[in-house]
Amino acid sequence: QVQLVESGGGLVQPGGSLRLSCVVSGSIFRLYAMAWYRQAPGKQRELVAVITSGGSTNYADSVKDRFTISRDNAKNTVYLQMNSLKPEDTAAYYCNAALGIKNFWGQGTQVTVSS
Repeated sequence: QVQLVESGGGLVQPGGSLRLSCVVSGSIFRLYAMAWYRQAPGKQRELVAVITSGGSTNYADSVKDRFTISRDNAKNTVYLQMNSLKPEDTAAYYCNAALGIKNFWGQGTQVTVSS
């Protein structure tokens, strides 16, 4: 069973930065498309950013030019660098690994943006 473990969440003031990390178990990390999703209370889970196995990236309009997704295949890790954070970025952030019809999720890490 593939395991995903997120870290890096916390409380940050508006305009601040955080970097989320997600470590994935197993030996085929490089083949996964990796993504970050988020879910705020009372809202549906939404896609934040995705990076393919080839390194192509895509972002939700709401985070473009503020967030950057990257991956380190040698460390089985995907990152989400979040800059210029806004209160509306407050949510639980989830890491996702996808390969064909297989989909794996982490347990989530909370990000709270508040003064």
